[in-house]
Amino acid sequence: LNLVIDNHAQWFVVVPGALNLVQGPTNYHDFLKMGVKPECLRLAGHWIPRDLVEGIPSACERRTKRCQSKPRKPLRMIVPVGGAGAQRKFVTKLVRALSPLVKEGKVQLFLNAGDHAHMKTAFMDVLTECALPYDHVRDMKGVKGFRDELLTDYDTSEPGKAVTLFAFDDYFTAVATTDILCNVADVLACKPSELAFYPIPKLMIRRVGDHEYYSALRASELGDGTLEAREIDEALRYVQLMLEPEMLTSMNKAILNNNKIGLYDGCKNAIKIALERAEKMK
Repeated sequence: LNLVIDNHAQWFVVVPGALNLVQGPTNYHDFLKMGVKPECLRLAGHWIPRDLVEGIPSACERRTKRCQSKPRKPLRMIVPVGGAGAQRKFVTKLVRALSPLVKEGKVQLFLNAGDHAHMKTAFMDVLTECALPYDHVRDMKGVKGFRDELLTDYDTSEPGKAVTLFAFDDYFTAVATTDILCNVADVLACKPSELAFYPIPKLMIRRVGDHEYYSALRASELGDGTLEAREIDEALRYVQLMLEPEMLTSMNKAILNNNKIGLYDGCKNAIKIALERAEKMK
């Protein structure tokens, strides 16, 4: 089995002779047009960690309650840096632009620098420049403790500071942090990478590769994300809309509806298909 990434059909992401599982119908149709044999292709759903899928009902309920609260609770945004760490300029500009909202208590930032030392430095520099105090989480124990503390009493628990910087020495913790924090964040602000398929309201920021455009388009059409915001002003406009209840309420409803039809069950379906094929080979 080959689990195909992205939402843009390209030859190098399919494997001849394998059963290629895709996340959405656009990829499925385009690969058929390209000449991939139907028996080598199947629509499976989005590649999502099990904990995130199982947590969809409770996470959406928490987010909806939070965005409809009066007075409005701060908008919690998790901002991860992509695997190559190639977003330094845009992301630091975004943090700088969001700093007034952070100081006003309207936005909280969970900044995941991953295992990129240059992004850790860039985040620290812009936070110092903007006079934004922050807490620093350095390991998996700290990540899980941060999440667990916010879940203790979701109505009253808040981070120690409005900005939390997550930066690590190892790759696994860097990647897992975004998965762990999604259930306690209101919005995921990221480029339209594989995270564009995640079951959390998403602010899609400027892409790195042109193929990523199509992943943002899928998120927008499914109702669980925005179109790509290529400029800071455009991203800020979306943030302002997310400070009102309508957009996030709509996105969380879309996630719940998508989950009911199994749209986020790609990994589960891939395992099921693998087991069925293994049984037939006995």
